Amino acid sequence: MIKGKSVVLTPIIPGDFQALFRWANDVEVARLNDAYRPADWVAHQEWWSNIGKDQTKVIFAIRAEDAGAIIGFVQIINISPVHRSATLGIRIGDEANRGKGYGTEAIGLAVDYAWKHLNLSRLALTVFATNPRAVALYERAGFLREGLLSRAVFIDGAWVDVVLMAIHHPSRDAD
Repeated sequence: MIKGKSVVLTPIIPGDFQALFRWANDVEVARLNDAYRPADWVAHQEWWSNIGKDQTKVIFAIRAEDAGAIIGFVQIINISPVHRSATLGIRIGDEANRGKGYGTEAIGLAVDYAWKHLNLSRLALTVFATNPRAVALYERAGFLREGLLSRAVFIDGAWVDVVLMAIHHPSRDAD
């Protein structure tokens, strides 16, 4: 468990699967970072149950400090120990939990974990240009824009630009 001021990062447990499944099947949430495809319950359970076996992924449940229920997740995926890099992603599941600073704090904790426990030097991410709230969140967390993939994805009947962002370990700039 990794404790912050208002959130804790914990392992995903089977009791979280129902909320994760609901978020995966929320069309409005999906269009913020992916094309919507309905999730199958059995495949969904199997995927989450096996996530710990994949050494290229670390996924934490985000929980409010004062409550036990999952409110989102933060993931570090595509972990490359050779290149000391990975990809970061986050989702705060329900709109009622967004805009409260949970995402900002969870990203800070995940970045710190990547530097201190995974020995990474770079974390990258992609974010839809149509999601200015997420772009602002990543910028507050110290991520810098590295580029733009113009008309890279087709979401909900329209082409969307994808912003490339990354953060580098502050003391490893010369590595």
